[in-house]
Amino acid sequence: MSTQNIPEITTELKKDIVKVPPVIRQASGIKIFGKKIRSIIFTTDIAIIRNTDADAVIAVYPFTPHPAITKSIIEAADIPVFSGVGGGLTNGSRSAFMSLFAESQGSIGVVMNAPTPLETIRQVDTTVDIPIVSTVTSIYTPIEDKLKAGIAIINISAGKKTAETVQHFRNIYPDLPIIATGGPTDEDITSTIAAGANAITYTPPTNGQLFKEKMESYREKELPHQ
Repeated sequence: MSTQNIPEITTELKKDIVKVPPVIRQASGIKIFGKKIRSIIFTTDIAIIRNTDADAVIAVYPFTPHPAITKSIIEAADIPVFSGVGGGLTNGSRSAFMSLFAESQGSIGVVMNAPTPLETIRQVDTTVDIPIVSTVTSIYTPIEDKLKAGIAIINISAGKKTAETVQHFRNIYPDLPIIATGGPTDEDITSTIAAGANAITYTPPTNGQLFKEKMESYREKELPHQ
């Protein structure tokens, strides 16, 4: 069967974007409200979010979730946003209120940390009408009761054991939507997809790294021609 060519349109000002590894397109994707999502960029940097070819963004960060941050990211993004709403130190009614705020601003889903109490998941589930994503850090993360409480998708981030962890939960839950970190190489991403991940999160270079590359190219252009 021949592969149909995909026309691509860009402009001179928009061609310099952060591209996710093309191998991620091998994933089946997760269809949420009619939108198929395969690649999810992991960042809260608004400049990167506005300049990427990823299908969606997962905006979680190591601080207490705040409405101002959620609002800024969603307003800046032109792709679907999964918003972090706590679950660790931040839980209970605050997580439920943050989830409702995220939904009202346009989030396609909310993300809860691995230690989220079951009661908090239930509170969020009865508050919003968007999928709840639960972070999974190892094969020992208890998810059965969380699924019963309202979790719709799991997001596996298990370091070097991510593919192994994906395989573990895929064997138990054949139809469960699974997002997973892909790792630094195409081989790692391929292994994670083969293990059963439906969508892959990609951590982009930092703003500083991207600026370094650009400045080096500028300096190269200023060198005298030999």
